Amino acid sequence: MDTEAQHTERDPSSPADPQPDPAADDGSRSVRVSGAPAGEPGTPDGSGAGSDDGGGDEDRDRGGDEDRNRDADGDREADGDRDGAGRGPSWRRTGLTGAACVVFLLLLSHFVAQPFLIPSGSMEPTLQVGDRILVNKLAYRFGSEPRRGDVVVFDGTGSFVQEEPAGNPVTGLLHDAAAALGLAAPDETDFVKRVVGVGGDRVVCCDGDGRITVNGTRVQEPYLTPGDRPSEVPFDIVVPPGTLWVMGDHRSQSSDSRDHLGSPGGGMVPVDKVVGRADWIAWPFGRWTTVTETDAYDSVPAPPSGGHGVGPRGSGHG
Repeated sequence: MDTEAQHTERDPSSPADPQPDPAADDGSRSVRVSGAPAGEPGTPDGSGAGSDDGGGDEDRDRGGDEDRNRDADGDREADGDRDGAGRGPSWRRTGLTGAACVVFLLLLSHFVAQPFLIPSGSMEPTLQVGDRILVNKLAYRFGSEPRRGDVVVFDGTGSFVQEEPAGNPVTGLLHDAAAALGLAAPDETDFVKRVVGVGGDRVVCCDGDGRITVNGTRVQEPYLTPGDRPSEVPFDIVVPPGTLWVMGDHRSQSSDSRDHLGSPGGGMVPVDKVVGRADWIAWPFGRWTTVTETDAYDSVPAPPSGGHGVGPRGSGHG
């Protein structure tokens, strides 16, 4: 009680308060209202004209904040709806794009260039196990035919394989698709070898120096596996027109035309069974290169137009 009295009591020595100016009364009220604590009336009589103005501003501020919050929530919901709506089409687009890529690769493999997985060492060192080569299917498409020295992929059905092995058609289709993309081993009827003789050629092994001769010309074969002889099996054959005599570069490990001399067709591969020419090694990246052409047969003459005067000497393994 004493403390309150002392606080409100005026110092006698201080000058009297000046009388309020009626003209400035509105401004004083305005100042008092702006400085009044929240919840207290802004006018002496508590009617609160100034307080009503301040409260209205606060309500409007709160209302504006709520409106902005609702707008933001609505925008986020709209964004979420748009994201959800776009999620389905995005997956569909991805699936359609993937399917289109697979179809494109299959068409490319069927008509232009087919990947081919090397499953054995019969073509070492030119091609190694696990290499994936690209077979150029356009190489012989427009009237050209395989030449001596070309590395070719062919279907051996009827020459190297007398009957096509039977299998499940569904798994066979899946395997063929994977093989066409270079993801699986080739069919059992597909082979890769080097052309040594073409139609009309006489191929003989071996001469006094242990080398193959084609049309009487000795052939130096730099692509053979070091230490291998051109052939351990002697033969003397004339290649019928429209067929090829093929051999592997790793002669001691290759099952090729020599092994089918006594079979129907005599080990000869029909030209129309050639899938294409092996032009590139695409995988692994460390061996990414072209399949090198050879000049080993550049000096071999064309076969005589009337055929060879002396017939083949022997046709067995000997």
